[in-house]
Formats: sequence, structure tokens, C-alpha cells
Amino acid sequence: MGKLQSKFRKRSELYRASEEQQTELSFGSQVVQHQPAHQGSINTVTILRPGLCVSGGSDQAVVVYDWTQGRICQSFQGHNREVTKVLCYQGSTWIFSASRDKTVLMWDLNHGDEPIQEFCGHELVVNGLAVSPDGRKLCSGSRDNWMCLWDIESAKCEQRHNISRNLVTHVCWVPGSSSVVQTSEDKTIRVWDSRSWQVTNTFPAKQYIQTHCDVSPNGHYLVSSSNGFGGQGCEATLWDLRQPGCKVVEYRGHLQTTACCMFLPAAHDGTAHIATSSHDGSIKIWDQNTAVCLGTLFLDGAGPLVSLAPSDPTNLLCASFNSGLHHIQLGPGVNQAQGSGGAAALDIKVVAHF
Repeated sequence: MGKLQSKFRKRSELYRASEEQQTELSFGSQVVQHQPAHQGSINTVTILRPGLCVSGGSDQAVVVYDWTQGRICQSFQGHNREVTKVLCYQGSTWIFSASRDKTVLMWDLNHGDEPIQEFCGHELVVNGLAVSPDGRKLCSGSRDNWMCLWDIESAKCEQRHNISRNLVTHVCWVPGSSSVVQTSEDKTIRVWDSRSWQVTNTFPAKQYIQTHCDVSPNGHYLVSSSNGFGGQGCEATLWDLRQPGCKVVEYRGHLQTTACCMFLPAAHDGTAHIATSSHDGSIKIWDQNTAVCLGTLFLDGAGPLVSLAPSDPTNLLCASFNSGLHHIQLGPGVNQAQGSGGAAALDIKVVAHF
């Protein structure tokens, strides 16, 4: 794998609604146009704190953006190839960014525009980042088949493990746990124990590449998304982490690769929703338990929708290849009594893009 070093731097039944509330969008005067966050395609977006997001893309920049005011707060330049993933440690000002330049950089919003740590040692593009609940460890995963565990304070690689064909696509740390979950191009989901840095569970392989994953806030469920085309594959799957490998439901309806899947913050009425985005240019919101699609939003001309970042139950950010970042708003819609088990549909709209 080369020298590992660092320097201090800068969810079994399938359900599908017979009807979906669908909205097609062509950007117009009804959508607020903010200052662009990036030049070129955007690969990743996450929430730093209410009102602030962090994104990265082909312009190699890591951008902190106030999406309520429509302005760039900070732009970090340190990678020499496109940024593939950004991650924030909640409750702090720490930002981590991964890149095609094979490195992970750590930034602090309050400490200038230079990285405060650099994690070097991967041989190919880094696609997965996760921070332990206590903020002491960083997990990184790459297309080089290596999963690495770093001490954040010293930036030293403490554990590393190579599994043949484990081309990592995404990594999540299970809240309140020592477990790390990762998806891979070998169609497999693996659960790691961060104490021994060994795989403790491997989920049944799916038919297609697993592109992304997310863990519910209570740590009970995992959702993963699938590659595919022509409506084959393209699903998201809900798994029960308490019964490893137990598939609960599948969310089917996208026509091309489902690139991202996220648990949305619980609504005031306690309903649980899943959001997915796809290369077909659509975002879908699902009832987590029944897999009914509550609404679909098509972003005409936006290209692949590759990353989602929920801020609260009604606000969602989306990163696109062709048209930047989008602020999506979710609101109550018309109740779909037929074909949806009485589930309340959602009104999904874009209110701004930047």
C-alpha cells in the first residue's frame, strides 16, 4: 500500500406505490438564484450546522456555504485533484475532505484557510470517510481495497486492512457504537469492529454495486443504494443492523443508478422517511417502513444527483453534476388514499440553487 504517513497540516417484501406525486422542474424565476458555490460539477455535500453546508467538487475546493443567505463563507484550497467526499464532525468546526489525489485533509473553520492535518497513505481515490462518536478516530476507505483507521490528533494510521476487490464506495460510523459500515463495488456491505479492525459481519451480496449507505440516528437500521440502469438495480435497501444481513424493505422506482440514500430527520408526527437521489435526475422521498414513494422531484437538466444532505425534516440539500447545489423543501401534499396505504404525499420543490 506504500508508506503510511501523515504530516501536520494545514433496509421481506417489496412495496411500490401505484401512483407517485411527481414534479418536473425547469429552473425559472420561481427559484432563487444564489451565488454559485463551485465552478464545475459537485460530488458531495454535508451539513456543518444549521444554515451552513460544506461541499466539494471538480474544482478541487472545499466550500463552506451559508445557504440561508446565499453566500460563500469560506473556500479551502488544498487538494490537487477533485474532492470526492466531505464530512463534518457534528458539534465542532472540524471538516474532513477526501480526494482523487489519494489524501484526506482536515480543516478547522476557526483556524485559517490551511489544512490542520493531512492523512496520506492510500494508493487510489479515497471515497469513504467517517469519524468516531468521540471524535478521536477517523476511518477512510479507498478504491485501493484498504480500510484505514487514523488517530486524529496525531494523524497516524493505527489500523489498516486490505480485502481483495473491496473497492470502497462509502463509509458510516454507527452512532454510539464501535462499529463501522462500508459499501463496496464488489456489491457487498461489511461491518467492521473498530477495536480489532476486523470484519464482524458481511451482508448478502446484492446484484449490483452498492454506491452509498447511511445509518439511522438510533443505530438500528442501515440504508444502502445500488448501481443499475433501465430500472434494473437502482434500488435502495433497508437493513436491520440488530439482525445483520436482515433485509427489511426495498425502495424501487429510480431508472438509473441510485447514487445517494439518507435517513431524514424525524418529522413532528414521528413519521420516518428515506430520501434517495439518482443519476436519472430525480429525488424520491419514501415512507421508511412501507417503502411507499411519497413524492418525486425531477431536476430537468441537472444531470446525475450524487449527494444529499438533510438539514431538518423539511429542508434538504442536493448536489448535481450540471447545475450546482439545490435547496429542496418538503411540505405536506394531497393524501394518496389509493395505492399508498393512506400515506400522506409530500410536496417537493426547489426553492434555491447555488
